[in-house]
Formats: sequence, structure tokens, C-alpha cells
Amino acid sequence: MREDVLVGVRFSSSSAKMARTATVYRFQLELSDIDRGVYESLDFRVAQHPSEGEDRLVARVLAYALLYEERLEFGRGLSDVNEPALVVRDLTGQLVHWIDVGTPSAERIHAASKKARKVTIVCHKGESALAREMGKKHVHHAEEISVIHLDAALVTQLARALERNAQWMLVHNDSEVTVTIGDASFAGEATRASLPR
Repeated sequence: MREDVLVGVRFSSSSAKMARTATVYRFQLELSDIDRGVYESLDFRVAQHPSEGEDRLVARVLAYALLYEERLEFGRGLSDVNEPALVVRDLTGQLVHWIDVGTPSAERIHAASKKARKVTIVCHKGESALAREMGKKHVHHAEEISVIHLDAALVTQLARALERNAQWMLVHNDSEVTVTIGDASFAGEATRASLPR
């Protein structure tokens, strides 16, 4: 079992306010990612920024599960616009994988692709919104950037079922994601695509 330290709440003058007002969720997640052959029991905490909706929080948790690998951490989120939603750093601290959630700006993704070896966007806002945004600017190495489109209905259902101490069983198989919470199951697709240009 892996237990992650709460990421996103630090005690500097700029983030002390967030530490007082953030809502902290604990997730105990049994992950069976059949597509990638990843099976883990994860125990982690996520800080929800005061301006962050439950749907984005759920999208971040799904991104964590679907892209889980060693050293994957939640970024400082909305409290620091220069950091990704999730990040993988190597043992020297160098940024390896930048993961954004939602519909980030083309400028942000352009900059991210220059900072990290790998960039992934996990979008829960619809393909057309992301395509419109990415059409605004040339994005560095756009052909190497991956996108995972989450089923918006699944994200909404999970947001409605969200609890401060959440116990989820998540199965990912053939682009189908099924999350079981107690006696209830929620299913939807997580489809992979290239960055729209």
C-alpha cells in the first residue's frame, strides 16, 4: 500500500491562506488498470482549493489513477499557476511528466512542453472546448502531447457521490472506467487521443 503525503498545502505566506481554507479529501483507492497492468492499493489525500469545483477534483483523482506511476504526485494546483495539476519528477527533481486537468490554455501547454519530457492533458470539459483553445497558438511538440478525454457524465456522477473519506474501487479496461463506491457503480469511458491542432 502506498500512502502519499498531502501535496498542495505548504506553509509559506502565499499558501498559508490556502492551508486554512482548503478542503482535504482522503482517498483509499483499489486500482486495477488492466490496460496498463497496474494493480495498486493507494491511500492519499487531496486538497481542494476554495475556487475548485468537485468535478475538477474528481477529474484530478481520475487522472492520478489512470496515469499512476511511481513518483506521481499532485501539484500545488490552483494555488500556483506555474505548476501542473499532477507531476512526475525524477530522483534529481527534474520534471519528467507534466499532467494538466481540464482545458488549459494553449500558452500553458506550449510552455509545459518545453519544461517536461512528457505532457498529458486529462480533459473533462469536452473535446470541442480543448480544440478551440489549442487552435489559438502553436504548441511546441504538439504531436507528442497526449490527451485523455473523460466521460463528463461519469465525472458528474462521481462528484455528486464525493465524500471526505472516500473508498473507491476503480477498474480500467479497454477504455472503460468503472468506479465502485459502496454498493453503487459508475461507468464511463476514458478515451486517448492526440492533441487537437
